[in-house]
Amino acid sequence: MIVDTKIENAEDYEAYKAKARPLAEKYGGEYLVRGGELEVLEDDLWSPVRLVVIRFPDMASAKAFHASEEYQPVKAIRRANAKCTLVAVEGL
Repeated sequence: MIVDTKIENAEDYEAYKAKARPLAEKYGGEYLVRGGELEVLEDDLWSPVRLVVIRFPDMASAKAFHASEEYQPVKAIRRANAKCTLVAVEGL
């Protein structure tokens, strides 16, 4: 899963980060990148802001995490405090 996030309320977004990580891990997610230093080398299609990469065992696990009932209130925190693009992709 690749997530590009533009945080609009950093203080309240911290609650999202604290709650999302254990849920992702429950579904087998492993954080590989979590908002580290970013240098855009080419941006013909989009210019990322803050990237997070989470490796799941498979596409089904990533989608199950995102659709889970327990993640929905956590996702609401994210949506209230940030704009993001989230992509599930096979390959890691």
